Amino acid sequence: MSIKLNEKFLEGFVGAHEIEYMKPFAEVAFGLLDKGVGQGNDFHGWYTLPEDYDKEEFARIKVAAEKIKKSSDVLVVIGIGGSYLGARAAIEFVKSPLYNNLKKDTPDIYFAGNNISTTALTELLSICEGRDISVNVISKSGTTTEPAIAFRVFKSLLVKKYGEGGAKERIFVTTDKARGTLKKFSDEAGYETFVVPDNVGGRYSVLTAVGLLPIACAGVDIDALMQGAADAKRDYSTADLDKNTALRYAVIRNILVRKGKNSEILVGYEPYMLMLNEWWKQLYGESSGKDGKGIFPNSVIFSTDLHSLGQYIQAGQRNLFETVISVENSGAEFTIPEDPANVDGLNFISGKSLDYVNKTAMLATLIAHNDGGVPNVLLELSDRGAHSLGYLFYFFELACAMSGYLLGVNPFDQPGVEAYKKNMFALLGKPGYEDMKSALEKRISDK
Repeated sequence: MSIKLNEKFLEGFVGAHEIEYMKPFAEVAFGLLDKGVGQGNDFHGWYTLPEDYDKEEFARIKVAAEKIKKSSDVLVVIGIGGSYLGARAAIEFVKSPLYNNLKKDTPDIYFAGNNISTTALTELLSICEGRDISVNVISKSGTTTEPAIAFRVFKSLLVKKYGEGGAKERIFVTTDKARGTLKKFSDEAGYETFVVPDNVGGRYSVLTAVGLLPIACAGVDIDALMQGAADAKRDYSTADLDKNTALRYAVIRNILVRKGKNSEILVGYEPYMLMLNEWWKQLYGESSGKDGKGIFPNSVIFSTDLHSLGQYIQAGQRNLFETVISVENSGAEFTIPEDPANVDGLNFISGKSLDYVNKTAMLATLIAHNDGGVPNVLLELSDRGAHSLGYLFYFFELACAMSGYLLGVNPFDQPGVEAYKKNMFALLGKPGYEDMKSALEKRISDK
């Protein structure tokens, strides 16, 4: 296995007998998913995806990525939520959070359409000025406000710069297979299209064309990424809690929330984990936060955030637990130099690797937070390569789905996401929302 679940820092918080008591419930949760009979089963295509994906489209993705790499200085990826978080997480985890600043033979990759910020859009347009650009717009419908605005802008830019024919060669669309505004428009315009599968929800879509095209453009080995996920699928094909680490993690989370630990903090010790944390927060937040239930997903990057949130985690409300990801080999080495004057008093660590000091900080923090009453789940990952990340993606997706079933919610819908959209459409004057607009404006003026 590429992931080891270390339970040493759960001692005193989760007993072996409690995990034993949960086995019948775990078997039911696993069966609901494995047999495809649980709530939301029409959206669990991700479950078999690592072994049963469209090989022809996968090959087209690699061809398109090579085309983009050869023709473009910049790839602008337009999407929101699951349409961009997985790709950005993968690029920063495998390559670097400073990917765009590195010397490389792949294009810079920027993400747009995930906010409604004037400054963010105008700054990105400035970055693109004078450079060759391609665009990958990702939207099931094509009418989601944030990406639709960004696509309007960048489509216009490409047409002005390259003409209709030239723009057609630089716009790649990931959308519904057969329906929707964006699919219809793309077919008429002659853009190359890739599929957002009907049975895979956005937050579970990183291993589809949604994530794979931008990831491949960054030079990440998507064959290894998919193989990692396939290996996880194979390893987690049982309801045995001694063998299925993802199911065991789901059970531990369920035990902890029953004890009032209703806030989970995902902890990374490397800046390259920041966007992975963001991907995880959407996956777990949208999947379990409903019906008045759920574990609130938070995240931190240590040791940085030990100097901001460390105090609260150590001694604040005891309603939280941490899940810590430790990467054994982060792919870089640096030895701390000797200072003859020893001005900072740190010569006692001279000659030691910086990674050793970082891992020592992790162990010191695990012990401190345990002593402060915080349970810790430790996930040990072998390295930050594409295979390991594919394995980790699938681990979290599987654990998330089974956590939802153990919690008694549908882990594949997100009805609450629509509330703000309806209000925004009404206030902006979208046709058909006139009555709602009047009611909302009255509420605002009354306040």
